[in-house]
Amino acid sequence: MPREAEPSNNERAFILEALQEDIRLDGRALESYRDIQLSFGDEYGAADVRLGKTRVLARISSSLTAPFPDRKFDGIFTITTELSPMASPAFEVGRQTETETLLSRLLEVAIRRSSALSTESLCLLAGSKVWSLTATCHILSHHGNLLDSCCIAVLAALQHYRIPDTTVRGEEVVVHSVEERNPVPLAMLHHPLCVTMALFEGGEKLVVDATVREQQCCEAEVVVTANKHGEVCQIAKLGGVPSEALVLLKCVDVAVAKVKELDAVIAKALEKDAANRDIGGLMAELSAENAR
Repeated sequence: MPREAEPSNNERAFILEALQEDIRLDGRALESYRDIQLSFGDEYGAADVRLGKTRVLARISSSLTAPFPDRKFDGIFTITTELSPMASPAFEVGRQTETETLLSRLLEVAIRRSSALSTESLCLLAGSKVWSLTATCHILSHHGNLLDSCCIAVLAALQHYRIPDTTVRGEEVVVHSVEERNPVPLAMLHHPLCVTMALFEGGEKLVVDATVREQQCCEAEVVVTANKHGEVCQIAKLGGVPSEALVLLKCVDVAVAKVKELDAVIAKALEKDAANRDIGGLMAELSAENAR
């Protein structure tokens, strides 16, 4: 199985010695993110995130289906990830790596199990017809911190997506096209975001948004998922050396501050996209047509 190229002994020693003096190879502060660029496609529900050289494309798709027998009043929401050799030589087509498994599980807990999306709002006919939403993350370039990039992409795509408007007539569900009715946004309950920190020197130094080389040299990684209100949804420590409780509390404090910054980036990008689409107040006019 292909593996990511390991840093040489000299390279590892150089990175660790620089971090002892609070210096990173790209000149960032220890708790700083790389430059974040977020853009949306022409269609609703497509978000392109660039975190430094790491690039992730998230797409939301929907279809009508029957609900699970034990969840008759809930729609279906799934998250999938696709890692191809185009992103890194360490990934293979058709073979799920440990990185992909871990990425999928952490995204599942961070977004789906934290009830970021109201699945009850996806129910049209109890026990018969519900919306099934799928968020697919395509990893286009891997240069470190895939989890945070994917989380930003999925959350931005969910907020950007518009689901077709429907009318229920007895046991029949009529799905209206964009020409007939303006599609409606999803019911988001909160906006959880992941912040991944690499630990060095026994947890004395926290490095936010680590590059591939920094991840390979770190002693452990801690993932904290929270929303802008300071509510923590998940704390995951991905192997490595044991860490004290005070280190984890420090990670939570750093993550909560960073989540507010990331949420502001997404909100700004959504406002910009809405302004570009709202030519001459067209969106307000379409909303008025729906109301009538």
